[in-house]
This record gives sequence, C-alpha cells and structure tokens, in this order.
Amino acid sequence: MSKNKRNDILNLPNILSLLRIFLIPVFLVLMVNRKITEAFIVFLFAGLTDILDGFTARLLHQKTKIGAFLDPAADKLLMTASFIILTLPSLNSPNVIPVWLTVSVIGRDLLIASAALVLFKLKGQKTFLPSLLGKTCTVLQVLVPLLVLFLNVRQISSSLLIWLYYLTLIFTLLSAVHYAFIGYRMLSRPREV
Repeated sequence: MSKNKRNDILNLPNILSLLRIFLIPVFLVLMVNRKITEAFIVFLFAGLTDILDGFTARLLHQKTKIGAFLDPAADKLLMTASFIILTLPSLNSPNVIPVWLTVSVIGRDLLIASAALVLFKLKGQKTFLPSLLGKTCTVLQVLVPLLVLFLNVRQISSSLLIWLYYLTLIFTLLSAVHYAFIGYRMLSRPREV
C-alpha cells in the first residue's frame, strides 16, 4: 500500500469514525454493568466524534471513499446498539425505549439499506442524498437515546418522552415511505451508461 493511500485511510475524520465504532462495545459493557452515567458520557463522546469527523473532513479537505462508508456505518451501528440496549427493561430504569419504536427504527434502516443495495446492483446507483424528512428523522432518532440516557442518569421520568417516541415513529414511517418512493422512481428510470 502506498504512503498516499495509507494517509487517505488514516486521516483524522476516518480515525474519529473508527473511534466511534470502538466506543460502541464500551458503551454496551457499561450499560450491561448498569454504569449509566459512564455510558451516557461515552454516548455523548461518541456523538461528538460524529460532529468532529464531518467537520474535519470538510475543513481539512479530507473526504475519502472509505470515510463516506465509515461515517454512516459508525452512526448506524451506534444508533442500533443504543436503541436495542435501551429497550431492555432489565437494564434501564425508570425509562425504556418501547419495542415498537426500536423495531420501526431498525426496520426503516434495513429497508433503506436493502433498497440501496438493489439500486446499486440493478442501476449502478452509488450516491443517495438524504432528504429533509430523513434528516429530521435522524435528529429525532438521536434525541431518543440521548434523552432516555439523560433521564435515567437523573432517575426521573418525563411525559415529554412519550411524545418524542410518537413523533420519532411518525417521522420514521414518513421517511421510510418517502425513501421507498424515491427508490421506486430511481428503479423506474432507464440505467445510465
């Protein structure tokens, strides 16, 4: 591997994405051992690496093909892990994420990933731009584990949480339908040569 290739892979944004992936098992172990405050801090730090990797990639002009894969993969792994672990009542109190919300969030991601794979295989489609609905959905999906962890650290419940769950569900379903429609339109278009 040439030195330039190695520098492309080991740039700061990619290192931050890899760090986020390595923080996931740390977060999960802390949750299983009921160290909620420490788990919350690790989750916040992982979120900070997400903000920093995008910022540094743009600022330092270090966008790479591997980074375009690593960043969203790290995000999805962290979100999936946090939703699943925060759905387990035996590990969380007083707040848990409802199973129906976790299933809808993971189901949407699986649907989008499957559709992207089909579009890539059949149409050669490599880029998929996020929509406003998708971005709103992502923000809500990040707020859910963040707020659940925060409230569990404080050992308080809030009636706002159920509203956040329903709002997240609505945007998750709307964005799934929206992306399905976009995917259908892409699939219906003639393949570009």
